[in-house]
Amino acid sequence: MMKVQMQTINQKIAVEYLKFFYPPLRNEITQLSVQDNFAGIMQATVNYLKHLLQESKINIIAHHIKLMDWIYRNGNSYVRTMIENLFVRSFESFKKHAKIQHWKLLYQYMPVSFQIIYNEQQKQDQMYFRK
Repeated sequence: MMKVQMQTINQKIAVEYLKFFYPPLRNEITQLSVQDNFAGIMQATVNYLKHLLQESKINIIAHHIKLMDWIYRNGNSYVRTMIENLFVRSFESFKKHAKIQHWKLLYQYMPVSFQIIYNEQQKQDQMYFRK
């Protein structure tokens, strides 16, 4: 059986996946993509997940984090950098606003790659900002 190499996900392809993964955000993602605002799209996904967190929909959030990890693992360097700097960086805010048991569940469901990035970001923040 021949192994087929998947195309690296660039910004435009990532936008199409995100429109599919986040139906409630489809119009907003479309508007932001017309403006070539990938950072805005990442922020919209974070805001949506924060809204789900307020509703204690931990399983849905965990599912969306796994979908974002799939884009991350298959993304080009730009897509990966944006996910690291906007999406994963937002986990600290999730931690602050979540109930302790919800945060522990989310962290447990979080893909290892995101746990590593998150923990490294926390170490750097402590070093630079003496948190």
